[in-house]
Amino acid sequence: MSKKLVIKVTAGADSAERCSQAFTVAAVAVASGVEVSLWLTGESAWFALPGRAAAFELPHSAPLVDLLDAVRAGGRITLCTQCAARRDITEKDVLEGVRIAGAQVFVQEAMADGTQALVY
Repeated sequence: MSKKLVIKVTAGADSAERCSQAFTVAAVAVASGVEVSLWLTGESAWFALPGRAAAFELPHSAPLVDLLDAVRAGGRITLCTQCAARRDITEKDVLEGVRIAGAQVFVQEAMADGTQALVY
């Protein structure tokens, strides 16, 4: 049975520590060989756009852009459909490899055998 981790991050710059924790856990899991699906919802939706993660700063934490790149390289990143719509973000706006999908896809991923889900 393969290991899979689904992480939903709702925080952005509005709650920097919670946001950084989610991205850190996702990047460490990818580096550990875990299949990772990172969902960007709420204020974290902005990190689906080019340049946004590079502007994020939190003392004593890894650069968010590096964590995001690690997850993009070895996992899957999904931007919530409704969160994207509320921010006028479309598929042509997002980073390469980021998909836009809704709650049905999240539930399918979170309920799959061998999957653990975390919400930040």
